[in-house]
Amino acid sequence: MPTTAPKPLGDVTASDSTLRRFLHGLPGVDPVGLEARAASLGTRSIKTTAKAYAIDLAISMVDLTTLEGADTPGKIRALGAKAVLPDPTDRTAPATAAVCVYPDMVATAKEAVAGSSVKVASVATAFPAGRAPIAVKLADVKEAVAAGADEIDMVIDRGAFLAGRYMKVYEEIVAVKEACGSARLKVIFETGELSTYDNIRRASWLGMLAGADFIKTSTGKVAVNATPANTLLMLEAVRDFRAQTGVQVGVKPAGGIRTSKDAIKFLVLVNETVGEDWLDNHWFRFGASSLLNDLLMQRQKLATGRYSGPDYVTVD
Repeated sequence: MPTTAPKPLGDVTASDSTLRRFLHGLPGVDPVGLEARAASLGTRSIKTTAKAYAIDLAISMVDLTTLEGADTPGKIRALGAKAVLPDPTDRTAPATAAVCVYPDMVATAKEAVAGSSVKVASVATAFPAGRAPIAVKLADVKEAVAAGADEIDMVIDRGAFLAGRYMKVYEEIVAVKEACGSARLKVIFETGELSTYDNIRRASWLGMLAGADFIKTSTGKVAVNATPANTLLMLEAVRDFRAQTGVQVGVKPAGGIRTSKDAIKFLVLVNETVGEDWLDNHWFRFGASSLLNDLLMQRQKLATGRYSGPDYVTVD
């Protein structure tokens, strides 16, 4: 927790003008400095013992995801079984944090992970574009929660945000948070569409002010998804937000993280930027589908000294 007493922000969301003034008053981002810092941290060497710990930690942070039009109940059941027991040949492998599915698959996923620690997350609010009336978005959320979703991953209205209609985005997040009930809310910014690092910083603060439990980089459905630089920027935002308010918010990079090497680089970012308080799947997640397989392959390599054949892991 913060080492100094939180400082009240004041009612910065009282009106569109006060919210705009606050967001545009945030310090500007130095792109060169940000990218250099992220690149530097990515070169840190991780030794064998620490690497084994990092791989297990990364596995426990995965939101094992399938968001395809061809998803079937059978595929969701198989995904749930894999989340609960990622490596059937080695029961010491940790379970993943969650499975992430469309709202109509929540009930199936819930049955598949019943009795385990694995959560069920559901995308909502007209994922991935977010182009729907607010009533439709809220119905999407309520349906997922009623089916048993423990977590909701919503997308912001990027068009409204880029047009400077910050209060509209804020009020939508607040409404979705209320519709979530006890489910935790992850707010997706689609950083690849926000154009600038300054916009990513503003979106991060906007989401946190509106009550996000997590801020998330991307849907995984556009060309630019999670990067070390945009994730570092969001980690800095949650660190500063906690220092100001005393409220801790999680971070979820998603899309494009496919290898153990990638995952470990992100864990170094977490450790060096926000510290051990976030090195837990309650506060940090990877949105991924193929990442888990590589983590399992590397885990087996560390245990046996050899790489397994291609049939060691399932093809999801």
